[in-house]
Amino acid sequence: MLYREFGSLGWKVSAVGMGCWNIGGQWGEMTDEQAAEIIHAAYDAGVNLFDVAEAYGNPHGTSELRLGRALKDIRDKVYIVSKIGSWGFRQGERIPKGTVDSIRLCGHAICGRLQTRYVDVVLCHDGGIEDPSVYIAGFNALMEEGFVKAYGISTNSFEVFKRFYDMSEGRCRVLELDYSLINRQPEEELLPFCKEHGVAVLVRGPLAQGILSGKFDEKTVFTDDVRRAWSEGGTQREKFLDNLAKARASLETAATIAPDLAPAEAAIRYTISHAASPVAIPGMTSVRQAVQNAACGDKLFTPDELAKF
Repeated sequence: MLYREFGSLGWKVSAVGMGCWNIGGQWGEMTDEQAAEIIHAAYDAGVNLFDVAEAYGNPHGTSELRLGRALKDIRDKVYIVSKIGSWGFRQGERIPKGTVDSIRLCGHAICGRLQTRYVDVVLCHDGGIEDPSVYIAGFNALMEEGFVKAYGISTNSFEVFKRFYDMSEGRCRVLELDYSLINRQPEEELLPFCKEHGVAVLVRGPLAQGILSGKFDEKTVFTDDVRRAWSEGGTQREKFLDNLAKARASLETAATIAPDLAPAEAAIRYTISHAASPVAIPGMTSVRQAVQNAACGDKLFTPDELAKF
């Protein structure tokens, strides 16, 4: 596993981390024991950064609860990222985020579910927010109280990110974004800005929720809560077919550049090879997948190889 500087925070983090949305049951049935095995397998394979959120899991908070239990004995050896902003949205009853105290409350609750004295990074989980002042004030308060070490936002919008960064007076040190072979838009503004200003980057969706694994086709039937709408007759069917076509084209190119790599390996390696030194956080739903995904962090594409994509 390669380890790199996490922006300007001075932390050495694994090039591939673990996204923990998958361990909460929304992507298919999973027991506490299975989740713990996956987390430990990822850690043993070199992963030292784990990304979660207050809303991940069914019910909400399940992913944090499972992650906290699994990491309890190695807490000081890993970095944990969580997010505030989406608790209750699946029930149509979000917790109000209109005051600094409400943000503090959520931060305290996250630490409780994770069974930790602090969270390394907390992110605003509202990618379209227009006025993030309450979040910023709340995050600053959590830092002063010692419950959070750094903060940032999860968004795909340069406008939203830049506003958050400016209003925080540069205290925003982490950006999480969607970035993959079929979504290279961050290369235009977001990633260059982060590289220039020392903002750490987390990449969610490096496999486009599995589309870049090369395992899906038009006949695939999705039964999990997250991707069910991709199936025939689903509300996101057209978008799935469009992304599937893009993925096939991208993976064909990848095969000419790195024929020895499986599709998922090439896709993950592409995202971590950008000059901004992103950390990819693919989901992991089995011990085997945890080991395979972690192995993608052993090497980067060269600049010459990247130029061929």
